[in-house]
Amino acid sequence: MQRLHARYPFLEVARESVAAAAVDLAAVVEQDRDVVDRAAERVHTALEDGHTGEPRLDARTELLSYPVARVLVSLVDERVLVRRYARAEAATAYDRFTADLADTTELKSVETTGLDRETLLAEFDLESAVRETDDGYRVDVGAYLTLAADLWGDEWRLVNRALADGEVPVDEGELLELLREAIRERIEDGLPFEVPEAIATALEAEVEAIRDALADLDLTREIDTVVPDLFPPCMKALLDDVQKGEHLPHHSRFAITSFLASIGMGTDEIVDLYRVNSSFGEEMTRYQTDHIRGETSPTEYSPPSCATMQSYGDCVNKDDLCERIPHPMAYYERRLDDADDDDLEDWREARADDD
Repeated sequence: MQRLHARYPFLEVARESVAAAAVDLAAVVEQDRDVVDRAAERVHTALEDGHTGEPRLDARTELLSYPVARVLVSLVDERVLVRRYARAEAATAYDRFTADLADTTELKSVETTGLDRETLLAEFDLESAVRETDDGYRVDVGAYLTLAADLWGDEWRLVNRALADGEVPVDEGELLELLREAIRERIEDGLPFEVPEAIATALEAEVEAIRDALADLDLTREIDTVVPDLFPPCMKALLDDVQKGEHLPHHSRFAITSFLASIGMGTDEIVDLYRVNSSFGEEMTRYQTDHIRGETSPTEYSPPSCATMQSYGDCVNKDDLCERIPHPMAYYERRLDDADDDDLEDWREARADDD
């Protein structure tokens, strides 16, 4: 089993290498603790940090941990976990292939572990759909709409693209983001699946631990209480910026909008918050909010994890609770649980009274 396959386990050639080795997955989960531990780590890290953790040096362990991780996700069978796991695997792959493409080192190892752009395009049957030009790339509109369907941001809307002759212009970075989406779709489309009872039995402890972690993050519980004083510091700061009418970058706008949607605010209520911005556009704001809430997209987006908030520079004013909790939703629910009932007046009711 090659390091290339271990680095990019979603590749068809990686799947074929596992099949050619006649790997008995039931025997692996019963006898190979290193593989099972790494598989569980992939899922836990995906759930909490949006990546899949540090790879193992042993190519066999790293590669086989991928199908076992998919088994674990299937056994837990929670939609939020499927989404987060697929995005984490895609994010990890994206980091790796962007690094590969940026590597101009002439002296490579005999067994290459990198991917080039042409191989990635071929993997997803996109060779004929992507054409290189002097100033970037052009993507067939059908392929573009499929790959960009789950991407958030004004710049991905077809109306904001110079569509010509059935092709959409994209730059290098945007093409790589579209390829990341192709990876995510491949991983997510196959999950969850039926797991043989023998394998499920062998993985009971790992599945229970993942369910506990999912419960601790409080991503599956319905919350319908809006108390800004109890928000995590990052979301409180972003909400303050929105109310001041300040322009937020896309990642910040996505973070606060998805957070507000996750705690029960509807599209109309969220759109009203943005009206104070001098560049407010109701149609666009409503479209973006509906997209995040899953009204006009196949995915109901969850707020970014604390690790993601940190990577974008949105993690501010950290307090002691932040140090112990990996997700803004977990922070908010903990504060709600600890608060006295008298302190839980819903902000929406107070605003309605003021009106």
